[in-house]
Amino acid sequence: MPDYGHDLLFGTLLEPPADRPQGAVELADLTEGSGLDLVSLSDHPYWPERLDTMTLLSTIAARTSRVRVMPNLANLPLRPPTVLARTAATLDILTGGRFELGLATGAQQMWDAILAEGGPARGPGESVDALEEAVQIIRRLWTPGDDVRFAGRHYRLDGVRPGPFPVHDINIWVGAYQPRMLRLVGRIADGWVPSSPFLPPERLGAANQIIDVAATEAGRLPEAVRRVYNVAGDFAATSSGFLQGPAPIWAEQLTELALTQGVSVFILYRADSPNTIRRFGEEVAPAVRRMVAAARSGSSA
Repeated sequence: MPDYGHDLLFGTLLEPPADRPQGAVELADLTEGSGLDLVSLSDHPYWPERLDTMTLLSTIAARTSRVRVMPNLANLPLRPPTVLARTAATLDILTGGRFELGLATGAQQMWDAILAEGGPARGPGESVDALEEAVQIIRRLWTPGDDVRFAGRHYRLDGVRPGPFPVHDINIWVGAYQPRMLRLVGRIADGWVPSSPFLPPERLGAANQIIDVAATEAGRLPEAVRRVYNVAGDFAATSSGFLQGPAPIWAEQLTELALTQGVSVFILYRADSPNTIRRFGEEVAPAVRRMVAAARSGSSA
């Protein structure tokens, strides 16, 4: 697979436990202080032991000044697209253009919890269709113009005024693993977000190929889709697998993914260790940037 040439971004995926309300805010502070580019929060609104993702993102956005913020990934069944569009636009306005929207269908294994909260009953295929409708609605509500009318299988809008409007073109990055969702990513998404515990590096190529073919068939360039990767790892003295080793090994492995799989956004999965965040920002990210820049320019790192 090619290097799509995007600028590199590095960030953290934080958990928002209710029993440590300031914990995620402090780790977000550390993320920015360590030179990283993005803070994201997982989104499981059916778990009362978690703080609300969107509310916590607003606090993190107010506490920081440079990093982008995003849900990783917003749970569509419990967050209607009209509400998501307005929440995202509001946060983008308040942060001066630092919000990106990560979006997912909702994990099928969590559907009992979604139903218990009053969410819709959807099978896998219906979930994909609903997400495609939601992306259309969100983008139309971000675009000045006539009232929005939409008649879909899962959502209906009957003359909704668009707005508020983001101050930058918010990316919609979609979580996907199965072929049908990957094809949707290729057709309409701004980015693709898998996680390494569920899609290891050796499986990226096949999924990338599905996205690229779908993008081309939809009249898009494959590089229109950013490749975002939530990566899990542990620093160790010796190397024993993907991101299991010292910082130089991490840098080599992530550089290879950038140059051969087109990954341009690396997000540290379940980043709950200050030391790991610090090393990711201060040791790994600069080394990856340096090696990728050298490869792109044809010089030695």
